[in-house]
Amino acid sequence: MFPLFFYPFHRCCFSQLGWLLMQAQEILRSLRLPEFDDLSQFFRNLPATALVGIGAFAAVVAYWFASRPRAVKPPCDLCMQSEEVEGLAGARRSVIGDSPQLLTHYYDDARTMYEVFRRGFSISENGPCLGFRKPKQPYQWLSYKEVSLRSEALGSGLLQQGCKPCTKQFIGVFAQNRPEWIISELACYTYSMVVVPLYDTLGPGAIRYIVNTADISTVICDKPEKARILLDHVERRETPGLRSIILMDPFEKELTERGKRCGVCIQTMQEVEVSLLSLSFYCFFPPRPEDLSIVCFTSGTTGNPKGAMLTHGNVVADFSGFLKVTEKVIFPRQDDVLISFLPLAHMFERVIQSVVYCHGGRIGFFQGDIRLLSDDMKALRPTIFPVVPRLLNRMYDKIFSQADTSLKRWILEFAARRKKAEVRNGIIRNDSLWDKLFFNKIQASLGGCVRMIVTGAAPASPTVLGFLRAALGCQVYEGYGQTECTAGCTFTTPGDWTSGHVGAPLPCNLIRLKDVEELNYFASKGEGEVICVKGPNVFKGYLKDKERTAEALDQEGWLHTGDIGKWLPNGTLKIIDRKKHIFKLAQGEYIAPEKIENIYIRSDPVAQIYVHGDSLQAFLVGIVVPDAEVMPGWAKKRGFEGTYAELCKNKELQQAIMEDMVRLGKESGLHSFEQVKAIYIHSEMFSVQNGLLTPTLKAKRPELRDYFKKQIEELYSSISI
Repeated sequence: MFPLFFYPFHRCCFSQLGWLLMQAQEILRSLRLPEFDDLSQFFRNLPATALVGIGAFAAVVAYWFASRPRAVKPPCDLCMQSEEVEGLAGARRSVIGDSPQLLTHYYDDARTMYEVFRRGFSISENGPCLGFRKPKQPYQWLSYKEVSLRSEALGSGLLQQGCKPCTKQFIGVFAQNRPEWIISELACYTYSMVVVPLYDTLGPGAIRYIVNTADISTVICDKPEKARILLDHVERRETPGLRSIILMDPFEKELTERGKRCGVCIQTMQEVEVSLLSLSFYCFFPPRPEDLSIVCFTSGTTGNPKGAMLTHGNVVADFSGFLKVTEKVIFPRQDDVLISFLPLAHMFERVIQSVVYCHGGRIGFFQGDIRLLSDDMKALRPTIFPVVPRLLNRMYDKIFSQADTSLKRWILEFAARRKKAEVRNGIIRNDSLWDKLFFNKIQASLGGCVRMIVTGAAPASPTVLGFLRAALGCQVYEGYGQTECTAGCTFTTPGDWTSGHVGAPLPCNLIRLKDVEELNYFASKGEGEVICVKGPNVFKGYLKDKERTAEALDQEGWLHTGDIGKWLPNGTLKIIDRKKHIFKLAQGEYIAPEKIENIYIRSDPVAQIYVHGDSLQAFLVGIVVPDAEVMPGWAKKRGFEGTYAELCKNKELQQAIMEDMVRLGKESGLHSFEQVKAIYIHSEMFSVQNGLLTPTLKAKRPELRDYFKKQIEELYSSISI
């Protein structure tokens, strides 16, 4: 009897095998080999069970050859992902592309953001465009035609109210991600007006500053609460130029009356949109590539926000670079679906969205509550998932928190190692045995259809990135950049699934490293230097701020990012730290705190970490926020009992957490002076709401230093070195 293992194979395998044997017999007959009769006689003499066994074995081999996973084919030699440009003092460019010229656009018919949407409209054949959902309901969709008509109507309505169809007309948008945000943006682009995003996490003072700096007379809001914030400024005579507020949501008559008293007209978006049956539409006045499209105020960590001026050509060049890098591997399709939850006030989200609707895809917006994101993803089933590293860290921690025994954790790590071995060979898939046994639930929590994850805004942990590339079974890309270069200037090369770098330059820009003499960093030593970017994706300067523009852009057009980086042998860029964050200890040693934090964050019980030091002290201390889901289980294994709040106050557990962090530091090669000597456990997460994170979820270091001033002083006084 042949093994039971062969029984599950589908009949088609056997029928295909029979056909193959018949073809082989015909070939042997045509060759008239003398051995043919002996071979035929041999098969006739075999028992039926043996013949079936041989056939089954051959079917298995044929099935394996037909279905075996294939590696992603890189678009270039992964050992040389960038090359030096002659005559530009060490500047490097992407090796991907057909021309030595920097890429300005990918499609001839999509050189402005207005044309980008029109192209998607044409491709989609009026398919679904923007989606939204109510709690526990399926997604509802606006078609491309509906979005187009509403944006044209809103733009025409703005002109009827006195707005001008030109790049000097700035329109504020003060709203969370939702379809009306995109409709408002497209309304501006239809008539060459400029979008200026506002967001309340900047603080009331920053909103006042932006409205006045950009001379904003009209703001489109989502909720009445935000209209009230704006009216507060008007009533205090802080924003005298504000004359109109347009609301997406319904509001009470009281708000209208309050607006009248201070000279502000308050209307619904529906009221402003010109009736689609009327003939009062203004002739469209679309922009040119060199025209301003958006003024994106960056939050920064100190002082007033800076208004980065980006043209249509800047945005198109940046996402065209992404398209060029990925064109042969994972090119955007009409059936792609994007989940939108990262702030639209930032360029990372906006560039990814532009890529999707340029190709006729769909964008589904989350409900507005990050805690319901998984539920939204299950309902939407997105194919593209833009994230920030903090979210990846949370996913990683949650996965391992559910492996609550040593055996479960060992099995999970074993399965991950098997998948990682495939990833190292360039194979990315979600249908392996390990996926079916262990990772399918993880993939299902993201909707089950994700084929591409893009992470940016901050460095990603190599450990987390490596695990999720295996567990999620999709291509995970990491990019680096900032608002001033429209979002990204480097990107992972498809097929290079190593971690610890941010990829090679995009085909739309050059990158050069500049010496930092005061930190003893020199390009000739390859130790790490300030990263400079030049190309059609680099911004035009800060709005009405020549001094800070001159600090960022030199006379040759190079953007000085302020980040410290170094080139790796394969031509990829590694980010070391922010220049302004690096400091000296009392003994003269330089410290890069973000590098240390990125190592310590890999400690299982640690959710957030702030490493502090200054030139008056000889050592570092840290503020640690434990992971509320992971830490209790981690503590229990070490004999510590109690609630989360009680555990955060346990001094012995505090010491155990620090020892685990120091262990990781030693394994990662940190010097003794780079290790923290004391930590304070804080139970509340750093967040945008409490002012300790920027809207892009970067640490506000000055605010953290001030917030924990007392605890930092106590840590230093408790340790004598």
